[in-house]
Amino acid sequence: MSGNDTPVRSLAEDLRARADDELAALLRARPDLLAPVPVDVGQLAARATTRASTVRALDRLDRFTLQVLDALVVLPVPVSADDVRTALPMSGTATGPVGDAVTALRTQALLWGRDDDLRVPHIVREILGPHPAGLGPPARQALLALSPSRLTTIMRGLGLPSNGDHGAAAEALAAYLADPATLGALLDTLTDDARSALAALTPGPPTGRIDDAMREVDRETARTAIDLLLAVGLLVPVDSATVVLPREVALYLRGGVHTDVLTSPPRPAVTERTPDIVDRTAGAGAFDVVRKVELLLNTWAAEPPPVLRTGGLGVRDLRRLPELLDTDEAGAALIAEVAFAAGLLAISDDIDEVWLPTPEFDAWQREEPARRWAALAQAWLTTSRVAGLAGSRDERDRPVAPLGRDLERPAAPEYRRLALGELAELPAGSAPDLVGVLAALQWRRPRRGGRFRDDLVRWTLREAEQLGLTGMGALASFARPLLAGRGDDKAVAAAADAVRTSLPQPLDHVLLQADLTAVAPGPLRSDLERELTLISDVESRGGASVHRFTTGSLRRALDAGRTAADVHEFLAAISRTPVPQPLTYLVDDVARTHGQLRVGSAQSFVRCDDHAVLAAIMAEPRSSSLGLRRLAPTVLASSLPPNTLVERLRQIGFSPVPEAADGSIVIGRSEPRRAVTRQTPRPPFAELSAPEETLLGAAVRALRAGDRSRAERPPDAAPGRLGRTGAAATLADLRQALESGTTVWIGYVDHHGATTERLVDPARLEGGWLSAFDHRSGEVRSFAVHRISGVAPVDA
Repeated sequence: MSGNDTPVRSLAEDLRARADDELAALLRARPDLLAPVPVDVGQLAARATTRASTVRALDRLDRFTLQVLDALVVLPVPVSADDVRTALPMSGTATGPVGDAVTALRTQALLWGRDDDLRVPHIVREILGPHPAGLGPPARQALLALSPSRLTTIMRGLGLPSNGDHGAAAEALAAYLADPATLGALLDTLTDDARSALAALTPGPPTGRIDDAMREVDRETARTAIDLLLAVGLLVPVDSATVVLPREVALYLRGGVHTDVLTSPPRPAVTERTPDIVDRTAGAGAFDVVRKVELLLNTWAAEPPPVLRTGGLGVRDLRRLPELLDTDEAGAALIAEVAFAAGLLAISDDIDEVWLPTPEFDAWQREEPARRWAALAQAWLTTSRVAGLAGSRDERDRPVAPLGRDLERPAAPEYRRLALGELAELPAGSAPDLVGVLAALQWRRPRRGGRFRDDLVRWTLREAEQLGLTGMGALASFARPLLAGRGDDKAVAAAADAVRTSLPQPLDHVLLQADLTAVAPGPLRSDLERELTLISDVESRGGASVHRFTTGSLRRALDAGRTAADVHEFLAAISRTPVPQPLTYLVDDVARTHGQLRVGSAQSFVRCDDHAVLAAIMAEPRSSSLGLRRLAPTVLASSLPPNTLVERLRQIGFSPVPEAADGSIVIGRSEPRRAVTRQTPRPPFAELSAPEETLLGAAVRALRAGDRSRAERPPDAAPGRLGRTGAAATLADLRQALESGTTVWIGYVDHHGATTERLVDPARLEGGWLSAFDHRSGEVRSFAVHRISGVAPVDA
């Protein structure tokens, strides 16, 4: 929109004059304006100038655009893009950076008006504060606060005539200070101390504190540098202890509104890497995070950790994870948080709540590794939870627990994308330094600064390396589809296709050794790793993992329903070397004793065909707490429940198995526990994503329809003034509108008893219902005839 031809008097008029695609661009840039869809353009303008919405929009502006906005606020009206370019010490043309910034501000309704008379909404001026760009008030405004005698003294010291009119004197003195020639000549007459005092206030803020600022001084009797500045109006007292530097003086000393103008973000220093090595390194990290999520959730399915009363994961449970996942506590917290964000982990619905995998975890496990990684990476990129906060202290000096409620930060997704976007703008294989990325982010979001922003960027780069989005500090090529996408399934599918060739191929074999260990020289297939973990204990993880076979681990497999033949067959299938004889003997020995000693319910009983085994149990001192008594040479009875008795006997050193009522062995096939899937609550004040194009189109149509409704409203159909008619008259008016095909106003009473006026085109009247096109909603709706209070025609 050029705005050159049609003068406008308000932001609402400016918006009405815009094309549909320009209104859509405004709603796309500021999606909060769509919640809910405004009824017309007037309401859109009112909502766009609320403090909350304007602050949100300003917080998303980069440093240069904010500097352009400062210039628009500081410069006297009318102001144009050329005026802004002059006020900022930079080179460019009307189509250059200043023109782009003006277009961006206009698109977001932070600027309106003709190109030669650009206007900033009043709310923007309020938010920027009394000292935009660190500049003081205009000289006239500051000087008007002085007494007439004080103003006369200043003008006499400068050799300016005064006729006693206070307003005219302030105007004349302000014009004197605004003239570069006269102001430059005045500054040349100052002492070095006076120039130093002005230089201290020039960058901003423009106020300073001095003693007795309101004291009477003149140029002839001034003894100090401050006295001289007060005497010539270069410093103006605000109260008894504060002085301010007038805006015109600071602009002259600066040489413009801002002196540190950067039209683009600073480029970070980089270390060059080989792109192929970056992708392979990142691919290894991507495969590793998939394995760790799977390992964590399978472990918690068998032994779920409890949920803290305040929510989250306990410290003791967190400290068990580094050994399990071969990482530190921060990395373990990240794995748990990513699983939670991806919907694979949730709180159970038991009375004693625990953390359990969800049914979505089973579906996720059936996917190929590339798709599984893409889903995890997308969940991390879009979640508002910040795993890096885990282990820190909150405002009450309490530790912040992983998976707890205190990890929500609405700005997290935006900063993750911004940080990784800096990497995406660099050539492939370029690894930037942290300081450079922080400087670039400071330029992109100067209003959202502070320690948390820097911490979030640092955590983002660290976590991206752990999750496989970066390798050796550089962005992986297969991570770019996630950054370019809108966070939907298409982006996940594109990332999965891109990462597939970079993932290491899982192994289908191990090396069995005579010391009862198995060495996996690389990552195993998921099904093989689950089975191997069942029959062995993991001793170490990493690039290669070591598994040890023990009596306990093999008994665990037999309890889960595996037979000795199953174990032998599995070991022979996955081993690249012959199965060592000691391992074969161990499997057979454990299987031979497995089921020999059985426990049933009588309260419970123990039976065994070997009398010596039962005699050994009775002779064991630790069995005195089991409440055993001999019923027969092969049967013992106990007062303990069967499951407890089995566990106690195993602790003593025996190997019993449960027995069913028919005498068969009870196989401990426990169904994996799963948490009921719950909708993750949206955090308060969450950042809104850009709406879909279909929604934007519908919203623009609704705005236009609302404007037409207001423009076509007859005088007697103003809100609350549409005449009421009886049922017979209402039906007659509606039938007449149907026959003539005219547009009419109807008064409609909603369920709350409130009457609203609708501009409609009747289409059908049947069964007590009117079907009509509603101009406000832009769609065909049904209206109950008994709720229509009146009908009025629209004048052509």
